[in-house]
Amino acid sequence: IGHSLDGLFAGELDDDFYDELEETLILSDMGMDTTLKAVEELKSRVKGEKIKDEEGVRACLRRVLQEMLAVGDQGLKLDTKPSVVLFIGVNGVGKTTTIGKLAHQLKEEGKTVLLAAADTFRAAAIDQLQVWADRAGATMIRQEMGSDPASVAYDTLRSAVANGADVVLIDTAGRLHNKVGLMNELTKIRNVMAKVIPGAPHEVMLVLDGSTGQNAFEQARQ
Repeated sequence: IGHSLDGLFAGELDDDFYDELEETLILSDMGMDTTLKAVEELKSRVKGEKIKDEEGVRACLRRVLQEMLAVGDQGLKLDTKPSVVLFIGVNGVGKTTTIGKLAHQLKEEGKTVLLAAADTFRAAAIDQLQVWADRAGATMIRQEMGSDPASVAYDTLRSAVANGADVVLIDTAGRLHNKVGLMNELTKIRNVMAKVIPGAPHEVMLVLDGSTGQNAFEQARQ
């Protein structure tokens, strides 16, 4: 977005400027509603704060966008023991890497962590998760490649209960939200987990690539 805005800020702060700003933000896939809200807030602040220079407008827009992104405490709720977090998303967005980083953070907080290698489809997925488990000092539950992902999740939750683990992080295979068979597989995983720990999963993390744009909303809905 920043590169696209460079030419705009050199001009006058008139209606044409704000129209072009709207167009630039929409083309950057920020969404119509968010764009209109941001531009109206920018107009109001520029007028109220009597901002005249390019750098002042740019800084004001930055503040507006940052405040719109600040939605309060959205931390994971991990009060249940064990707490179960299911990771989902399309291929290659970084689910396994995110699990590894979170596992490390949780271990640093003194929690016992189990990882479930429920991505049994991709050849390197189980080994990749094992590397992250070793780095974080977490325990990983695995089966052979091609195994039923729901079975892996079931075994992991039973182990978590038996051993008094604090948190279970469940990796899953990448899947598009419009693939019915793979979405049904997620439903099966959820149903199986609930038989071991009612209410599981307690949190679901949808991992997204930064270039996903408006399609992220449809992924979340599905």
